[in-house]
Amino acid sequence: MSITIAAKQLVTANTIIDQPLITVDGGNIVAISSREASEITRLTRDFKDATLTAGLFDIHMHGAIGHDAMEGTTEALSAISRFLASHGVTEYLATTVTASMDLTLRALDGIARHIEREPAGGEATVIGIHIEGPFVSHAKRGMHPERFILPPSVALLNRFWEASRGHIKLMTIAPEVPGALETIARASELGIRSSIGHSNANTAEALRALQAGAVSATHTYNAMRSLDHREPGILGVVLDRDDLYADLISDGIHVAPEMVRLWFKAKGPERAILITDALEATGMPNGVYKLGETTVHVKDGRCTTDAGVLAGSVLTLDQAVAKMREFTKADLPAAVRLASRNPARMLGLPDDLTVGAAANFNVYDAGGNRTQTVLRGQLLEHGAR
Repeated sequence: MSITIAAKQLVTANTIIDQPLITVDGGNIVAISSREASEITRLTRDFKDATLTAGLFDIHMHGAIGHDAMEGTTEALSAISRFLASHGVTEYLATTVTASMDLTLRALDGIARHIEREPAGGEATVIGIHIEGPFVSHAKRGMHPERFILPPSVALLNRFWEASRGHIKLMTIAPEVPGALETIARASELGIRSSIGHSNANTAEALRALQAGAVSATHTYNAMRSLDHREPGILGVVLDRDDLYADLISDGIHVAPEMVRLWFKAKGPERAILITDALEATGMPNGVYKLGETTVHVKDGRCTTDAGVLAGSVLTLDQAVAKMREFTKADLPAAVRLASRNPARMLGLPDDLTVGAAANFNVYDAGGNRTQTVLRGQLLEHGAR
């Protein structure tokens, strides 16, 4: 059944439409026009003074609500997907972490099985898989268990690809490790985007990764060689290169507001991406949780390992958008695009909010607060959970 949605504004990937009319049928957008250009024959829902934006897209999140993506079960992934939808995320990449080979392969297979089923009502869609590890640097491993870190190789990437049945979309890799450049090149052949991170690379090593096919950087500043004015290293390359995407955890814990502003000035509204790096503790009280096979202690928003190393976040992507606006004074359209359009473009996916796309929207009130979510044409209950 066809429905028509109206609002004050619609923020698309490239423009802002005043007084939009969006026709939805079967969960997809079939027409976009405006009140001035069209007659309203059947207005199903009018959001009046609200602004509609794309649903959010988290390309780096490990879990939520007491479940880890590494569990690889429909029970776990469905619970995560429902929680994410309640926070305005309509699509995401289930993200693995450095772990034993048996656990990694089992997780890839389980996530692939979940992807291949029809998404249930109220669940964000798992678009694919992000493998964060095991191809990380020992020097900048962060919380990744040292005993499970493996040197990158084409053979091992092929093994992961087969286990995932072709659902890997993104790979984090340290470009200075032997075998990394060949592995990045192979990833490009498979259609996997490579993101440089968890790395102690110098400038030359980072630049060689871009030449091999890397297109992005993982959680800018965190688990990266520090910036030096004579040897800028990986961070200097990330901030300097206009052709490189770079994502960031905007929770005020991982990165200071001053450095968020510097990152946004350097990358601009076209190349900056917001992520969460969220753990199973997201949406849960203070306590002890797991990321893969690592114990994580959560207290007042800070996640640390037994050794006191930062280990992901309990941030939600709608919160990341809000904090990004607070730190940088970016307007709502710019901030939302960092968490919707930009990650999709980095992965080579089509722009959202176009004819034929899923009818995924977030609803923002006049004060810029997200109030509701429309998922595949259906208004979610308790959308601002």
